[in-house]
Parts: sequence; C-alpha cells; structure tokens
Amino acid sequence: MKKILPLTLFIVLAGFLYLSLDSNPHKLPSPLVGKAFPAVSGNELFSGETIKLNDLFINEEFSLVNVWASWCVTCRAEHTVIMKIAKIENLQMIGINYKDVNADAKKYLEMLGNPFDVIVFDPEGKIGLELGVYATPETFLVDREGLIVYKHIGEINDQVWKENFIPLINKDN
Repeated sequence: MKKILPLTLFIVLAGFLYLSLDSNPHKLPSPLVGKAFPAVSGNELFSGETIKLNDLFINEEFSLVNVWASWCVTCRAEHTVIMKIAKIENLQMIGINYKDVNADAKKYLEMLGNPFDVIVFDPEGKIGLELGVYATPETFLVDREGLIVYKHIGEINDQVWKENFIPLINKDN
C-alpha cells in the first residue's frame, strides 16, 4: 500500500503535465470578455492629465486598447501593424504603457511613430493588474458600449488582425 499511493500520485501528476504540453497560453479565456471595461484611471503619458479609461468608450466607434512597453521586443515587432490599424477611421486607438519609464516610452514613440489617440502611463502595472495582463503585448477590442468584445494575448500580425478582429468589427456595422 505504501508503494501504490506514491505511484498513483506520480501517474496522476504525469498525466496533468502531459496534457498541459498541448495547451496554448494565447487561447486562455479572459473573464473580462463580454463585460464592461474596468473602471480604471491613470495619467496621460505626455500631459500627465488624469484619464478614466471607461469614459473614453462613449462614442460612435470601436476602441482598440493595446498594452505595450518600450522594453517589449514583441511590442516592437507588432508596432508596424498597430500603425496600419491606426489608419482605420472608425477605430479609436488607446495605448496603455505598461511598467515602463516615461522617457523611454516617449523615445520609442518618437522613433517608431505614435498610433494612439490616447496613451495612459501605467508605470507600476496597476491598470494592467485590473485588466488581468500578465505579458505584453495584450490587446482588447472594446465596443461602442464599453464592453470588451475580444482579448488577444501576444503579437498582432496581419493574419491575426484579419481573422480575429475584423469579423468582430464588421459584425457590428
């Protein structure tokens, strides 16, 4: 009996580990999808003005909320696609600069371009914590009523944009 219990525990643990090898962290469901964007606020990156993020969603367009940082290699790779997306007229672009240094974030945008209509500075990650962010980049699609329609973890490329975001935006038009 003393040998069977450890063997059974080992087999169960090995089974869980084996099954987790097939899991994809990009497909983790977000508890925020289908709910109102959290009532969070922060300071605007350039002016320092206090901004309540959910006040920004009272308009006639969808909003793309992109959590990024100047130190994030994947954010840098994604930036050209974010710049292209920013040219869509019926889409408000909101950036959340996550756990960064203000001067580094400004330099990043100066070098690569600023696709955002509004940027909220989150140096301590408090806003990110409210949003359930655990890595950058993460992107939220928010509808006209302020509801989170979709959350994407990781880099947005042309294919991800066309397959996951465009259908949701077009569905509501």
